[in-house]
This record gives sequence, C-alpha cells and structure tokens, in this order.
Amino acid sequence: MFLAILACSLFFAKPAPACTSIRLRASDGSVVYARTMEFAIVMDSAVMMVPRGYARTGTTPEGENGLKWTSKYASVGVNNGGDMPFLVDGVNEKGLAIGLLYFPGTVGYMKYHAAEASKTVAPWEVGSWILENFATVEEVKQGMGSITVPAVVVKQMDFVPPLHYVVNDASGKSIAIEYVEGKLHVHDDPLGVMTNSPSFDWQMTNLRNYVNFSIVNVPPVKVGGITLTGFGQGTGMLGMPGDFTPPSRFVRAVAFSASALPAKTGEEAVLEGFHIMNNFDIPNGVSRQGKKDEHGNIVADYTVWTSAADLKAKRYYFRTYENSQIRSVDLMKMPLDAKTITTFSMTAPEVIKSLNP
Repeated sequence: MFLAILACSLFFAKPAPACTSIRLRASDGSVVYARTMEFAIVMDSAVMMVPRGYARTGTTPEGENGLKWTSKYASVGVNNGGDMPFLVDGVNEKGLAIGLLYFPGTVGYMKYHAAEASKTVAPWEVGSWILENFATVEEVKQGMGSITVPAVVVKQMDFVPPLHYVVNDASGKSIAIEYVEGKLHVHDDPLGVMTNSPSFDWQMTNLRNYVNFSIVNVPPVKVGGITLTGFGQGTGMLGMPGDFTPPSRFVRAVAFSASALPAKTGEEAVLEGFHIMNNFDIPNGVSRQGKKDEHGNIVADYTVWTSAADLKAKRYYFRTYENSQIRSVDLMKMPLDAKTITTFSMTAPEVIKSLNP
C-alpha cells in the first residue's frame, strides 16, 4: 500500500512538467511519435504491455464505479508510477499512439452527474481507454463524445491532475484532445506537435508570430551602402525562442520536426526523433521554482524519460535520465492474449564503454 501511494504521489505531484511531443514521417511510410516526460521528482515508472481482454473499471468522483470495458487491442508504453496499470504514453497493436501531457491553468473538465457514472473515466485513465478501444484517429474522434471526463481527485494527493492528450495513428493523422471550461475540444493537429498550456488553438495562433522563420539562411542585406552578412549558418531562424516555456517549446518543436530531412525508414526516423528531442532535454536544476519544498529540497523539472514509437512496426523505444541508451519493446513479439500485464523495468545504470585496451 505504501508503494502504491508513493507511486501515485510521484506522478501527481503539483509541479507542472514541461512535456513536448512531435510526429515524424519516413520515406517508407512509417510514422514515428516521440515525446519527453519532465517531472520534479524521481518517478517509479515502468514499461507495460497491456494484453487484449484486460478488464477495466473507470474512476468517478465517487470512487471506482465508472465505465467498464475490456481491452480490444493490446498496447505497450509507460505507466504513471509503481504498479499502477494505466499508461501515460504508448502505442497499440493497430499503430495508434497516445500521449498524456500536463495542461495546468487551462484545463476545465466536464461536470459530473451521478447518473453518468457508467460512462465516466478519470483523466489519467483516458489514455488507456483510447489505446484499448480504437485503431485510428478517426475512430477516436467519433468515440470521444461517448465518455464523461470530470475532475477526479487522486485521494492520496488531494489533487486533480491537469491533463490533455495527443493522439497519432499509423496513417500520420494527429489530434489534440482538451477539456476547457467543461467542454470537450478535439483539434486536428496537422503539424503533430504538442506541449502544455495555453490551449492548442492558442499555440497554433502564436505560430503566426514566427512567419519570418526560414530553414535557409537569410541573404546579405545592403544598409547605407554596405553589405551585411550573417555570422554563419542558421540565420533563417535567428530569434528562435530558446527557453523552456510551453509556447517556446511548441515553436521549436514545429521548426525542428518540420525542417528535418525525412528519414528513409521507421528505425531511422526513431533515431531522428531522439535527436530532435535532445533539444528539449532539461538538465536537473536549470528549470526550478523559486522556493524549496517543505523538506528543503529544490523543486526542479527535468527530463525523466524520453520515448518514441514506430507506429508501423508497433515498437516502443525509451531512454531515461540515468541511462541514455535507447531500449525498445516490440509489441508484436509479446503475448497479446496474455491474462496479465507484462512489466519491464526502466531502471538501469549508464554504461560508459572504455576504448582503452
């Protein structure tokens, strides 16, 4: 019980993580979704494979009396700490991927009525519900209206996690799902990018502030009879916002994912995705709150883990802050009709290889 409470507290602590997600397409038709997970506390996350036929019950503000469903599709991804069985990030056997990202200050969940308990799902359960019931983005768009997602308190923390969701499928379609002022909003996400607050439509509007950006260098400019040239490569994106705020990360994520040369294969796109996500990797301590917590610890968000999913191959990749080696789990090599969840530890020390004899 203590470990379960601890795991829950790790994921649902109140500091707002700075998650970033992108989508890439390879020349062979593969689609890759990649993201970072930032947090201010060490998370006890694990990689999990949820089999077909796994029974679920959603959580309502009254307790575990919500929507009941049985997983139609198997899925693999990362859970939210300890042995908690819901995925915050993952891909299913049809190539549908989901990412839960923090949405503080903007989220406004739906109103709850006891009569709707049988169709209610808690915010942190939405990701698994999507992965286990749908095969494409279009199916998700059609199905989202069938559930109620209210503000459900995590009892151990007395806290409602503020979340929104990015969904990608193997065809390359992407959507952003948000609850604002009590209403469901499903946005087409043609660029495949997601960060945090403000809302997705605000982030897309903010891109218009950067219409001057170019992936090619700015040509020389004549001023007062002299010619001015740039100092080197990259003048087309001079002024790119480099801080860790969600709007700045959104702009950078669009710029990098849209301008990267297309990879030939899904595996190459996965590696490209990790390279791009390097630009959003936050070292521990550089993004912190001004006050220490009640135990005197510095509260600093950092990149706990980074993941990528090949939606064609149904293969899930990850690395952690403690171990930069990329590891993977091939969903299609797993026992998809197993009776229980399969868990893989994400904990492993960094291995530095010496080249000395």
